[in-house]
Parts: sequence; C-alpha cells; structure tokens
Amino acid sequence: MKNKASYLTLSAVSEGLFKEKGSKFLAFAYSVKSEQEIKEILDGLRKKYFDARHHCYAYMLGKNKDVFRANDDGEPNHSAGDPILGQIRSHSLTNVLIVVIRYFGGTKLGVGGLINAYKTAAAEAIANNQIIETEDSQELNLHFNYPEMNQVMKLVKDHELEISGQKFDNSCEIKLLVPDGILEMVLAKALELEGVKIIES
Repeated sequence: MKNKASYLTLSAVSEGLFKEKGSKFLAFAYSVKSEQEIKEILDGLRKKYFDARHHCYAYMLGKNKDVFRANDDGEPNHSAGDPILGQIRSHSLTNVLIVVIRYFGGTKLGVGGLINAYKTAAAEAIANNQIIETEDSQELNLHFNYPEMNQVMKLVKDHELEISGQKFDNSCEIKLLVPDGILEMVLAKALELEGVKIIES
C-alpha cells in the first residue's frame, strides 16, 4: 500500500538541450526543498551563463504542490515558464526546479515555436533524470551509551533508516532521517529501547 505522504521528485541534477533556428535552449533540472535553495541555484546559473539572453524557469514545492512559480524572464507572456511548469505537472513531480537558458540565434521563433522549445528542453532534462517516489522525513536524535549500540543499529537496519549524523564516544549520539509514514512506529520502538533517550532536534 502506498503511503499517502509520498510524492514523486527527481533523484539528481540533469541537463537537456534543444536547438531551433540557431537558438540554443539549455535545460537544467534539480531536486530542491526550499525557495532559498532555488534562489541560490538561479544565482549560480546567472553567473555561469551570464551571456545568455533568457533564464526562464518553473518550480513546484511541497507534497501538496501548493507552492509553484513560472517565470518567462523577458520572453512573451506564458511562452516559457508555463510550458516548463507544464512538464513538471505532467510528470506529477514536486520539489523540483527546471531552468531553461536560451542563447538567441538571431531568428525569432514566434510564440508557438518558443512554447515548443521550452517544453521540449524541459522534457529532455526530466528524461535524463530519474523520477523517484519519496516522502518527507523528520530528524530523530537518539542519545545512548555504547553498550546500547547494537539495539539502536538493529532499529536502523530493520526500518532501513538513513543516518544523517553520528558521534560515538562513551556516550553516543545518532541522527536518523525517518520518513513521515513510519515516524510514529519508529518513535514507539525507540522509546522501548532501554537506556536510549530521544532528544528533540
């Protein structure tokens, strides 16, 4: 049974390329978690491709897909950002940013040509990526003494949890990323472990 908290996103960074009448459309697709992260990526691309005519993009955030934006960056209204956003929507993706950078080739493509170019470049970037099903995670901080290590590691292994940080000394600390769907169950199991304290992160 699929967990309701899960959603589709991209697993890595990928690129796509579309050429039309001398214009080059470079597409970049990213898995992102926040608007701050998006801003940093856009700033980086603007510096790297400073000589390009347009940096158009769209993004979708949140498992309910309630935060999204499309930007035409000087292209005719709805000819760039919307077709990129359309590709994100048609693949049911979220927590995704796609940027398409245009180098103008001297020949105007018209609105229909632009829509096709931005849509195709975005689709290419998605095709070169991997769509994964994931869910939001919470960080869980466990504190325990060294002798309790085995039972903690068994909990990690049994539920295939990701370790995001650890410190092993006389007293040990381990940070786990726990998917929302199994958070209550893992919390209950952790509370049953003798000598293990859960610290709110």
